Amino acid sequence: MKGVSLANLAKSIRGMNDSLPIDTPEWRAVEGHIVSVLQCYGYQEIRLPMLEQTSVFHRSIGDETDIVQKEMYSFDDRNGDSLTLRPEGTASCVRAVLQNSLLQNVPQRLWYMGPMFRHERPQRGRLRQFHQVGIEVFGAESPQSDAELIMLTSRLWDALSIQNVRLEVNSLGNEESRANYTAALVNYFSPFKKLLDEPSLARLNSNPLRILDSKNPGLKDLISGAPLLSDYLDRDSKAHFTSFEQTLSANNIKYTINPKLVRGLDYYNKTVFEWVTDELGAQSAICAGGRYDSLVETMGGKPSPATGCAMGLERIIELRKVQQNTVLPQIPDVYVIATDDNYELLAIQAAEYLRSHMPSLKTVLHVNGGKLKARMKKADRAGARVAILIGANEAEAKKVTIKPLRTNDQQITCDEHELKEILREMLITNS
Repeated sequence: MKGVSLANLAKSIRGMNDSLPIDTPEWRAVEGHIVSVLQCYGYQEIRLPMLEQTSVFHRSIGDETDIVQKEMYSFDDRNGDSLTLRPEGTASCVRAVLQNSLLQNVPQRLWYMGPMFRHERPQRGRLRQFHQVGIEVFGAESPQSDAELIMLTSRLWDALSIQNVRLEVNSLGNEESRANYTAALVNYFSPFKKLLDEPSLARLNSNPLRILDSKNPGLKDLISGAPLLSDYLDRDSKAHFTSFEQTLSANNIKYTINPKLVRGLDYYNKTVFEWVTDELGAQSAICAGGRYDSLVETMGGKPSPATGCAMGLERIIELRKVQQNTVLPQIPDVYVIATDDNYELLAIQAAEYLRSHMPSLKTVLHVNGGKLKARMKKADRAGARVAILIGANEAEAKKVTIKPLRTNDQQITCDEHELKEILREMLITNS
């Protein structure tokens, strides 16, 4: 940019990235696979606002969580109402379900997709504006509902050609189980306060289960000796988890019980799970979720069982790049060229004809003028498979010339009625 100082240009907010044209085909491909699998399982899309009343997240996520205490983008609007950019989707989805009386017809299988916002330190796989797909089921208390989420996501990894991910599962029990276990953790960790890092020390008083989720290698041995949640589970939660395991095994889903697996949000109970990978560094989880049977009631509705999960699109896309080392280029199939400025109108009409009659093709019209050699270079650099040329001879004969750019095939001059069939043969049949 000649004469312009880059220092004076507007820049994006740190941790809120652009997706450039070279990136968006991969986003579209991933989103398309996800939607296809969700539709296969009968889930319906719900679209949620990005802004909510701050109280929606205080009530659902919990005042003592890191998200509410440190990570939410909250502000007062002109009316003095406290609003928050959604840090996750489940609370918003529950609010929408209650507000629109969707629980009158259950079970409800819903999904949503879009940006979430958390003010945390940007790093690989973790941004301040990130994108998630959320999947929620309301009104189904069966452990088979939890298992169906696992089977759905397992099928999704196949559709996305993602490998080397493993499933970790655990049960958090009911509210009483968690309370008893929390007390046991406090008793266990309290004598070791001097060994705890600052985040774990804070969690000892607010949310001791999160200490088990610490990534601090210096705490690994201490955490490994902590009491096991499974020893504190109630009878109903144990039966639920056993049935869940049996369903996974019957459907050939491999899994590992991780007794230290907890979720960072207060509303989870019974089944929790994560799909994890070793190929993305510290941010190992690409999908996580579980059951949250008390959340609907907490947010003002009648008691209703619920289960769900969320997956980060940035992490999925990054994992595909690591494993497949491919980028889907957005290249045109056809590049339409007027051989000089006198035939621009005919070129525009030819391009529009193709877009009307062959909409599956990506058709680009040359619009920058120049000599024919320069126009052909543009077509080649765009990666187009064929060029359609319109000049004096074509205009007089009311025809076009089709010139293959990626093969040694001869160019063909044809009329409008032959154009579709020839292009179909060149670009669709032989692709």
